[in-house]
Amino acid sequence: MGVADSVVPVGPRWQRARQLARLAAIGTGATAAAAVATGGVLLGQARQARRTIPMAEAPPPRCDGVYGAKLPGPPVTVVVLGDSSAAGYGVHRRRETPGALLATGLSRRLQRPVRLHRFAVVGAISAVLRHQVEAALECRPDVAVILIGGNDVTNRTPPALAVRYLVEAVRTLRAAGCEVVVGTCPDLGAIQPIQPPLRWLARRWSRQLAAAQTVAVVEAGGWTVSLGDLLGPRFAAEPTRMFAWDRFHPSAEGYAVAAAALLPTVLSALGAGQDRRPTLIRGEGVRSLPQAAQEAARHAGTEVSGTRVRGRERGPAGRWAQLRRRAFFGVGAMPQPGPAADSPTLEGLA
Repeated sequence: MGVADSVVPVGPRWQRARQLARLAAIGTGATAAAAVATGGVLLGQARQARRTIPMAEAPPPRCDGVYGAKLPGPPVTVVVLGDSSAAGYGVHRRRETPGALLATGLSRRLQRPVRLHRFAVVGAISAVLRHQVEAALECRPDVAVILIGGNDVTNRTPPALAVRYLVEAVRTLRAAGCEVVVGTCPDLGAIQPIQPPLRWLARRWSRQLAAAQTVAVVEAGGWTVSLGDLLGPRFAAEPTRMFAWDRFHPSAEGYAVAAAALLPTVLSALGAGQDRRPTLIRGEGVRSLPQAAQEAARHAGTEVSGTRVRGRERGPAGRWAQLRRRAFFGVGAMPQPGPAADSPTLEGLA
């Protein structure tokens, strides 16, 4: 082989190599162009969604007070923490907020008064939970209900950072003897003003955060309930009915469905849940915590809690978890209240 042959390869093999290199260069350019175009589409869709979804106006109604004040026994203290979905943005009556719905359902099931304090704030991200927890602990709560995550997705908070703030909140509450139930990040892909492909990304990001929240919260000693696509096909089939006027937050009926999904788990966390069924329904059972978290993120209304297998908390794949699909009860299945039971009795005003 001569020197020239070693410097400038010739022949069919080299021609094929040059063709492949040219195609790869074209492909790389096309991929980059597609990425830029897709990025432009996503930015445009994000701007359109922001224009379509109105900014928050008046704050949600206050729901603090004592529910079932005439019932016997000391009150159970409940605190509600998180974002606008926990605060009840989108409704106009106190009794329609998720806090009031939960407190009403708890007082009826427990046959005891329930004292409710809401510290949730519209627009909150996981980073502000620390301040809400500090305020909540002054009330010496028996159980805390946390709904958080949607704003972390829309603000693109790194999931690991959002989960870290949530875990700090759960551990602080648990250290004070408070039970904790977390409604994990809802599926923002269910929001009608968000169009594909942004909707698909929003769904993926939401589910990833919900699964990470589930693992972290159960490890920290809490319970989770997946809110998923805001609890099922009714939201997709009846968006004008289940969503509020802004088409982003739930309506009164939407919050009632969410509260009905959360209520059984809050009761269980307080030690007052229904007896364990001897036969689990399809989809229930014991899983490794990561597997349970992934399943829960795909199926709205699924409860995940820590459990033991043969006396052990952990198996080969990590922490054991109980996956449970509760029958919804509470708000929708409750008998209609009398006139005096529709709203709480505020201490000092009763």
